Amino acid sequence: MPSEIRDFDGDLVVTTEKEAPKQISIPILFDEIINKDPIVIKGIITKMLNTSTNSSKLVLGIDPGKRIGVSVTYLENEIAREFFVSLDKLIKYLISILAELPAARKIIKIGNGDMKTANKILQMLNLQFCSKFEIEFVDESNTTLKIKNHNQRGKRDMLAAQFISQRSGISESILPLSITG
Repeated sequence: MPSEIRDFDGDLVVTTEKEAPKQISIPILFDEIINKDPIVIKGIITKMLNTSTNSSKLVLGIDPGKRIGVSVTYLENEIAREFFVSLDKLIKYLISILAELPAARKIIKIGNGDMKTANKILQMLNLQFCSKFEIEFVDESNTTLKIKNHNQRGKRDMLAAQFISQRSGISESILPLSITG
């Protein structure tokens, strides 16, 4: 109840802006957050509860191929793993995360195993995302684990994306075409 918020001893309060107290010592999320993508919500909560980290980095690891694995690491915590078969849905997902999660560095690490798909992802992002980001093409050798029962729901692709997100490649800063023309 709104009258109990001041005495609440938890880590986080979700309430309406109208019912929120003016001064409170614990983090508050307003109810309009429920309209955001669940991964964005998880990232925002991670940021609010993880004030001890000095990192301000968002890393998206991508394993390109027929099934595209994605790993999202925010403030040194993996907050999501997904896989896609559609480039359009992948790009929409990536843009949602890149646009909604604040970070000083936004890094996209793409495995070099399928450079045709990797370059298509970069091209589509550059056309549709209107902010600066960094891109790294990384060596993806030995990132795909052998999993029994084949590839259960893209599990192998998502794990490969996680390994890719932890590797280093040659970094290149990408300015959006809306700025560079």
